[in-house]
Amino acid sequence: MSNEDQQPPWGRKKRPQSPEEIVAQLIKKLQDYFSNSKKQKPSGGEPPSQRTPVSPFSVISKVLLLALVVVIFQGVYQSFFKVAPNEVGVILRFGKYNRTTEPGLHLKIPYIEDLNKVNVRQIQKQEFGFRTRNPGQKTEFDSRGYDMESLMLTADKNVISVAWIVQYRIDEPIDYLYKVQDVKQAVHDLSEAVTRRVVGNMDFDYVLGNREILAATVKQELQEQLRFLEAGVDLVAVQFQDINPPDPVKPAFNEVNEADQDMKRLVNEAEEEYNRVIPAARGNALKIVEESKGYAKERVNNAEGETTRFLDILKEYKVAPDVTRQRMYLETMQTILPQVDKVYVMDENQQGPLPLLNLGKSTQPVQQGQ
Repeated sequence: MSNEDQQPPWGRKKRPQSPEEIVAQLIKKLQDYFSNSKKQKPSGGEPPSQRTPVSPFSVISKVLLLALVVVIFQGVYQSFFKVAPNEVGVILRFGKYNRTTEPGLHLKIPYIEDLNKVNVRQIQKQEFGFRTRNPGQKTEFDSRGYDMESLMLTADKNVISVAWIVQYRIDEPIDYLYKVQDVKQAVHDLSEAVTRRVVGNMDFDYVLGNREILAATVKQELQEQLRFLEAGVDLVAVQFQDINPPDPVKPAFNEVNEADQDMKRLVNEAEEEYNRVIPAARGNALKIVEESKGYAKERVNNAEGETTRFLDILKEYKVAPDVTRQRMYLETMQTILPQVDKVYVMDENQQGPLPLLNLGKSTQPVQQGQ
């Protein structure tokens, strides 16, 4: 005998049975009952003609009773359901929306209400222009075969290759389940259409250098389209991974970029030279203009002063001509004589000029070199 059979009845622990196990035990007992009834033989002296016939209605009633028990247990089992922390439960009653349940254990009417669980916290992702092959610390991407998604035409009639990611989550479970038949395909088609329209309205260089503005514009327009369709999703992020010219034109594009960089360098050098020379020239020109204005003002003031002085002298001369003439002569000689080294006095009674001894200046003998 096993250890379980040797244990006393009060020492055994009954495990809780699930509804499936109870139904399986009932079905097994029913099978054993019918098999035993077929295998029963009559007792020793009783002839076969004296056996009691089995009524078919009793068998049918037993089958119906068993089916009723199975239906009841199945209904009880389906009445209880559990919603995970990252999910919500959508209850339909006779195919019509009735309520939304939060995470936890809940009860519903069996065979009348249906349950649909929706994960509202999971971030779903769609990739365009590439696919992730091996996600992990060193993620590997594959862009071959996705040219139809990535190639786009810009506003200046150039072709550009764009790869981006759209991340979203379920915001309205009712709309997500019943308003749009295939939400994933709708997000894919709308993302591609909106991105192509936005890129098609921008120039090639603008798309290359403004991916943040491009991502924000695509996210805004795509969210508006999804809300218009009542898809029940909320965009988390739109990220542009790679924006480059197509592979066949990359060499020519690199040459254009080099020429553009050289042009910008020359323009910067010219602007530097312009900023260094032109302001200095303007400063010098302004200086010359201001000096000329000052010189002109000075000459005018001097001329006006000389004119006023001449008129004053003329007025005095008219009053006393001799005195004025003598004063002007003395003033002139006082100005000139200090600048003359040698003065000769001419006298009509003398045959030769007489040198004037200048006692106001000290004379030093000239030293000749030995």
